[in-house]
Amino acid sequence: MALAQLMVAPNGARLGKSDHPNLPVTTPEICQTAAECFAAGATALHLHIRDDQGRHLLDAGKYRETIAELARTVPDMAIQITSEAAGIYGPEHQRNMVLDAKAGSVSVSVREMAVESDTSITRRFYQDCIAGKIEVQHIIYAPQELDILASAIPKKHFNANSLQLLFVLGRYGKGGASGPDALLPFLAKLKAAKITPDWAVCAFGQQETNCLIHAHKLAGKMRVGFENSRLNQNGTTAGSNAERVSEIISLVGPVGLEPTTKAL
Repeated sequence: MALAQLMVAPNGARLGKSDHPNLPVTTPEICQTAAECFAAGATALHLHIRDDQGRHLLDAGKYRETIAELARTVPDMAIQITSEAAGIYGPEHQRNMVLDAKAGSVSVSVREMAVESDTSITRRFYQDCIAGKIEVQHIIYAPQELDILASAIPKKHFNANSLQLLFVLGRYGKGGASGPDALLPFLAKLKAAKITPDWAVCAFGQQETNCLIHAHKLAGKMRVGFENSRLNQNGTTAGSNAERVSEIISLVGPVGLEPTTKAL
């Protein structure tokens, strides 16, 4: 499958109820949020899970259990798990979790995978994902990370239109908000590399909506949700993830999930 036109990222790894009372943490909360966002127009979910204390968790078994619950709640919604380290997990744990979870789709940070001094380990991981038919959306925080990715995966996959990327605009924390112009260096890098991948954008701060609309106009996909921003376009705090989804749908119209026969 291609990336969804609109994916929702409802919680992330670092936020909690103190950041927003309706941020989903437990499996029932995640399932309810998924159902609300699917009804609002999002066709895919970027899934983070938590332990019993509400902390970020990378556990293959818990992922399988949560995906099974989501399959019962929102059977037509695409589910993408994350391998985000969040300062807790190392690359070996991340790689093992991705392969053991056997999820059909996962997001992987290029910079987190590229820390290994033995580059063959990183290349082998991506090869294992290809062999296991795991679709990887490669998280790109800076344009130059595309060069790292190009050296880590087979050339035919890097050059394929089905290569999945996520461009991250801005960062967590004070001063981490971004604007639509932050997308331009990423697109310039794609042009320089002469590739036309399946790409999406997420953005931190009040400009999240404007960044996503800008990406949509340039034929990119969108990822919205509390993981990156709890703010509507007018600066008010959204009451729920579904409200954020609804605002995007109101501005771009109904979106869907485009099929493809290619992987990674």
